[in-house]
Amino acid sequence: MILDFLYYTSIVFLSIIFMEIVAIFTHKYIMHGIGWVFHESHHRKRQNLFELNDIYFIFFSLPSIFSIIWGLLHSNFLVLSIGIGIMFYGMIYIFLHDLVVHGRFGFNKKFSNSYFAKIKKAHMKHHTTKSKDGATNFGFISYR
Repeated sequence: MILDFLYYTSIVFLSIIFMEIVAIFTHKYIMHGIGWVFHESHHRKRQNLFELNDIYFIFFSLPSIFSIIWGLLHSNFLVLSIGIGIMFYGMIYIFLHDLVVHGRFGFNKKFSNSYFAKIKKAHMKHHTTKSKDGATNFGFISYR
């Protein structure tokens, strides 16, 4: 029983790490490629509460929703754990990217944590590029 818990918990954590890798490549090659038509709104000053780029959040949540539902309906705890990991990644992304870095939805708490400061610095460097070409730092929960 404890081994099962450790196994599925490790799957959740591996899913979070895997999602950051997927997000980096998706951000670099899709959002700054053919998907720039949606992502461009994120590189401009926000005019409204939401931006066209938010469509990606809906799209990226679908594998999590599907995996959680499938895992529950079929008692497949591996698929369920993957879905939960993807969901946790999304929650971490919302907190770090939308709230901490961009201060969306009126969130303006300042953190003295060096990790948060490095995330913000790396992502703001990414935003110095206003076109789809030439950007760096494509991670969302990682920095360089």
